Amino acid sequence: MNPSNSLRLNAGSMEKSVASFSGDLLQGAVLVVGLLTMAFPSTVLADRQAPNADFEAARLSTSESRAAYFGDVIPSADAGRLVNWVAATRDNKGATFVVIDKRAAVLYVFDAGARLLARSPVLLGSAVGDETVPGIGDRPIALVRPEERTTPAGRFITEPGRNARGEDVVWVDYDAAVSIHRVVTSNPAERRLERLASPTAADNRISYGCINLPVAFYDSYIRPAFSRYSGIVYIMPDVATVQQVFGMVSGRVAQQTDAKNAGMP
Repeated sequence: MNPSNSLRLNAGSMEKSVASFSGDLLQGAVLVVGLLTMAFPSTVLADRQAPNADFEAARLSTSESRAAYFGDVIPSADAGRLVNWVAATRDNKGATFVVIDKRAAVLYVFDAGARLLARSPVLLGSAVGDETVPGIGDRPIALVRPEERTTPAGRFITEPGRNARGEDVVWVDYDAAVSIHRVVTSNPAERRLERLASPTAADNRISYGCINLPVAFYDSYIRPAFSRYSGIVYIMPDVATVQQVFGMVSGRVAQQTDAKNAGMP
């Protein structure tokens, strides 16, 4: 026999032996796994289900209703009801938000989880009312009549910007020229600083509709939260009920504010 042919035959025999051994080894491994599965079924099942169980627990946690956190602060009944509704329904869409209680002349700042960050007295529009006069934002301020100087009620998406004086403000309703800004003290006769410092809300109605805040509060809480990103402001009513304005009974925001803020967060 040719030596080369003999080598080829020997090599072929070795390949068959290796293949046979590999097959036997694979069958043995499958058998071992099967025996282990039969012996420890609960362990294998638990390992396979753990990720799904964790996911389910997380899903249930995020679906639970939240409650607002006011700390030691006691809000008015309507303010507490509104903020708890926002928390439970997540109407703030994960954004920092502000609640303005016009009757109490108080502004509250909440984080995305409805936890109170700070509160402050505010100055509001001198006229009592919940609506904005159409086209009022296009008029010179001198032509705005006293009865038209309202701070509107509703849910608003904020927009950072600047006013006619070039000062940074947070627009609540740009078309109506209503914004949150630092207190204006250009007219000493209005005594705006004194009004902010007084213990009563009776003298906090002095502006043309804008929301005036102490400078330090604006710079510490409003500007950092709203100068770059949009947020949500809930302005409580003077005359209507919070249920009427925010649609709290049905779990929806009132149609007028939904239409105004269509496409917003």
